[in-house]
Amino acid sequence: MRRCLALVIGLASAAAALLAQAPARRGVSLIVTNAIVVTMDGGSRVLPAGAVAIDGRDIVAVDTIEAISRGFEGRETIDAGGQVVMPGLINTHTHAPMVLYRGLADDLALMDWLQKYIFPSEAKTVSPEFVRAGTRLAALEMIQSGTTTYTDMYYFEEEIARATREAGLRGVLGQTIIQFPVPDAQTPQEGLARAERFIKEYASDDLITPAVAPHAMYTLDRAMLTSIRAMADREHAQVIIHLAETEDEVRTARQKYKLTPTGFLESIGFWGPRTIAAHAVWVTPADIRILARRQVGISHNPESNMKLASGTAPVTAMRTAGLAVGLGTDGAASNNDLDMFEAMRQAAFLHKLVTRDPTAIPAPVALRMATIDGARALGMEKSIGSLEPGKRADLILVSMSAARQTPMYDPLSHLVYVTRGDDVRTTIVNGKVLMRDRKMLTLDEGAVLSAAREWTARVRAAVAAKD
Repeated sequence: MRRCLALVIGLASAAAALLAQAPARRGVSLIVTNAIVVTMDGGSRVLPAGAVAIDGRDIVAVDTIEAISRGFEGRETIDAGGQVVMPGLINTHTHAPMVLYRGLADDLALMDWLQKYIFPSEAKTVSPEFVRAGTRLAALEMIQSGTTTYTDMYYFEEEIARATREAGLRGVLGQTIIQFPVPDAQTPQEGLARAERFIKEYASDDLITPAVAPHAMYTLDRAMLTSIRAMADREHAQVIIHLAETEDEVRTARQKYKLTPTGFLESIGFWGPRTIAAHAVWVTPADIRILARRQVGISHNPESNMKLASGTAPVTAMRTAGLAVGLGTDGAASNNDLDMFEAMRQAAFLHKLVTRDPTAIPAPVALRMATIDGARALGMEKSIGSLEPGKRADLILVSMSAARQTPMYDPLSHLVYVTRGDDVRTTIVNGKVLMRDRKMLTLDEGAVLSAAREWTARVRAAVAAKD
C-alpha cells in the first residue's frame, strides 16, 4: 500500500513539474476558431481547420486550431463552425452617400447620367444631413456584405469620416474638389482649403486615412490640379482621382492638350505613389508604363463600367506591367450596390469574355484584387489585406452552408463564383466585432433604414421640382 501511495505521489509530482515547465498560454482579446482560414498571405495559405488569435486591434497568430488552442487563451471566442474566415474586403472606389441616389437614373451613358440627373440632384439635395444619412446606409450595406475598408470621394467628407468611425469601418476618405460650385464649396479654392483642413484633422486617426480627391482632369484646370498635388505632397496625403473613364474624356484631353488624360497629368507632375486612379478604362500601353513607373494604384470598377457602357479596363495588361490593381464598386447610384463579392465575380467574368481566355482573371486573382492587391493599390499592404501576425484584425466570417454553395470542393472558387454579400455572417474591423451572426452591433439597422427612406421622398420631390 505504501509503495502504491509513493508511486501515486511520485506521478503527481512529475505531472506537476511538467505542468510547471509548460509555457503559459498567452491571453488575447479574441480567438476565431474552427474555420477554413483563407489567409491571402505571401504563401496563399488555406488552413482547412484553422484559427486566428487577435489581441486588441492586431492579429497575433494564424495557425491550426490545435496550435492556437495550445498557445493562446481568448477573453472571447467565436466558434466559426466551419465557415470561411478571410481578410475583410477592400473597396478601392466609391461615393458612399450616393446610395441615396440608388436607382434614380439608369441605362444612360456616363455624361448624360451625370449632367442630366446626378449633378442637378446633388445641387438640390446634398447637405451635411444627407451625407450622414447616406454614409450610415452605405456603412450598413458594406458591413453586412463583408467590406472592412473603403475608399471614398465626395462632399462634406468630414461628415463621412464621423459616420464611418461610428460604424467602426476603415476608410480612405477623399474630400472632392471640382471646378464648378458644389454643396460644400463655391470654388475649387474653397474645396482645396476644406480638403487641407480635413487632412490635418484626421492625420493620426487609427481608422480614417484622409485624402484629397480632385474629381478628374476634365473638371479641373491645370493650375488647380498642380495646387492639389502640391498640398498633398506637403501634407503627405493620399490623392484619389477619376482617370480615363470614357472615350469622351480621352477626346477632351487630346483636343485640349494633345495628350491622353494620363499623359497630361504626367506632364504637370501630378502622378505619385500615394495616388489612386479610379477606372483607367481608356489607357494606352504608354499610359500604363507611366502609371507603373509612378507607382499609381488602380481601382477597377467592372460593374459600373459595364452598366454605363464606358468600356473595359485593360486589367491583364496593367497587372502584367506590375501595377497594383484593386477592385471597386463605384457609387451605388451607378452600380447599383456595394457588394464586393459581385465585383469579384464580374471582374473575373468580364476579362475572360473580352480576352477570350478563361484563365485571364482566375478566382484566386479576383480574390487577391479584392483583398491584398486592393491594399497594395492604397499603399496599405503592410497593415491590411491578408491574415498575418502584426496586421490589423480586419476579417470576415463567410457561411458556406447554402444550397447553392453545396458541395464545396475549392473555397477560393466558391468565394468568387458562388458567394454573395449576404453570406457574410460576422464582420470584424480593428479587432472590434461590428456584426456577429448577422446582428449589427455598431449601427441601429432600423433607424438607418428609416432615415434613408425619409431621404428617398425628399430626393424624389427635389428631382420632380422645376427650377
